Amino acid sequence: QQQHFLVLSTPSLSPIRRVMLASRRVNPLAAISASLAALQLLTNLSLRTAAHQVISSLADLPFDENDHLATHVLAYTAVGPCSSLIEAAMPSSGNLYMHTPIAVEGDAAATLFGDRLIQGDEEAPITDVEQCPAVCLERGVDSSLVAYPIPERYYNPLENEDHSSFPNFVSSLSCGRVEFGFINYTPNTVSLFWMDQSGNRVYLYPLERMEKNTRFIHTFIGHRFVAEDPDARMLMDHTVEFQGVIGVSNHENKHRHRDIRSEVQSTMRGEWTKHLQVKRTFSSLGFTKGRLPNDIFGSMRAFYYNNRDPPHRLAEEWTSKGLYVNYWESDCNFIQIPWELKKVWQVRLKDVVQEWVGAEIEQTDLYGVRQYEAGARLLTHVDRITTHAVSLIVNIAQGDLTAPWTVEVYDHANRLHEVVMEPGDIVYYESAKSLHGRNTPLAGGYYANIFTHYRPIGDPNWYLKENPEGTPEPLMDVGKCELVGQPDEYSVGAVQCENPAIGPHLSPRMFTATSGEDLYQWWLSVGPSFDDENETKTDQLDEL
Repeated sequence: QQQHFLVLSTPSLSPIRRVMLASRRVNPLAAISASLAALQLLTNLSLRTAAHQVISSLADLPFDENDHLATHVLAYTAVGPCSSLIEAAMPSSGNLYMHTPIAVEGDAAATLFGDRLIQGDEEAPITDVEQCPAVCLERGVDSSLVAYPIPERYYNPLENEDHSSFPNFVSSLSCGRVEFGFINYTPNTVSLFWMDQSGNRVYLYPLERMEKNTRFIHTFIGHRFVAEDPDARMLMDHTVEFQGVIGVSNHENKHRHRDIRSEVQSTMRGEWTKHLQVKRTFSSLGFTKGRLPNDIFGSMRAFYYNNRDPPHRLAEEWTSKGLYVNYWESDCNFIQIPWELKKVWQVRLKDVVQEWVGAEIEQTDLYGVRQYEAGARLLTHVDRITTHAVSLIVNIAQGDLTAPWTVEVYDHANRLHEVVMEPGDIVYYESAKSLHGRNTPLAGGYYANIFTHYRPIGDPNWYLKENPEGTPEPLMDVGKCELVGQPDEYSVGAVQCENPAIGPHLSPRMFTATSGEDLYQWWLSVGPSFDDENETKTDQLDEL
């Protein structure tokens, strides 16, 4: 992927609009200049009201029919002098980048700002807007999570240099500035343009094909971009409304009839061998289930909700990535995450994982959002051995499932556990050692996940090391186990063992693997049956 930053100046930064460009693997582009008046006249970015709304309950915020925030909101306290100080400090251009200004009091102010609220008195009066709390609430966040913005969205002039003035806060990544990506899936390289307020095209760069050439830029909510093919035909005309990504056309994984049994059998043998190469462990079982912090969950949910439909959600490129996901049978979709947002999530999630493993770790990758569709399967596997020591599966969204789609994880004794996840749930797992997958086909609907990976700091050979002192002993013998629940009950203790440390997730099938062949037989047993009499032995495209 290529990261490419375009920053158009705001009135508080310069009298001339500037473009600062930096890229990976490409040369910086020439600066683009335009007048200050052009930015001030972008009235489509402005949302000012003669009298700002005042609410005392967050339930009074504007939510859409799905109970997600319907617009970006600039929330600030209505208490004391801060209300007038903030209103006076708002950009003179009236440019709030599609943020609705709403003053909050009572429970709403206490919930959003907590100890950020200060009353002031005669000895220490509030006289400066820098003493006043404000926060930008992101469009698309769930009503149940709107009270938990990530810290980066709060006005913080003492610690954030981008908040040196209140207008700067409004035009920063905390509020009106966003990182936005462009992906080209047309047959040819296309030209990308920024459109100024007069409708004039400003050429940015050629946008080459496929995911590896994705270009992310810094721009502002309300800015407009167009893409043209080599014959100057317009292929995209998009006004940015939130941080995210957009495709110029879409990728296609053609559906095929395939008999992949021999390939799967060989792959399962290989995965079994790979998981035995890892000596070091971090936990007694190799996995556990947890819950996302509310603020990170809210940020992820808003991003997913805003980008959940095409042209933001695109088909994931799988043609050359093997058969771990059955892309030839079921669509597998993908929403690329902007670099800086990814960094925010990675850093916070690293702390969560580090607490679980009890060791210093570093982030190596964050992947997603991947959205599986009905019929999806994920082969049992382990992850990259040098970089994916400990990981998280994060469920962001799911819907219209007719049965739970369990994540299958094998513990250190190779017993199968089947874990049910709901949106906001996380599964910690030792992903280079603990075999994992989802072999049972997804029953209807969709299922959207993020995956994030870590390893001991600066140690690509971590897997060859003995366990440090204090590492929990792997739980091997748990005594006699029996099915006490129903065979279709998961994550509720349907299997009970003499040692309760085994937890509630043991598979009701009480399956233990001893070889790659066992993994292959499991894949056969939970999937669609094969009709050997009529089965095609070569790839065959589905009829359109």
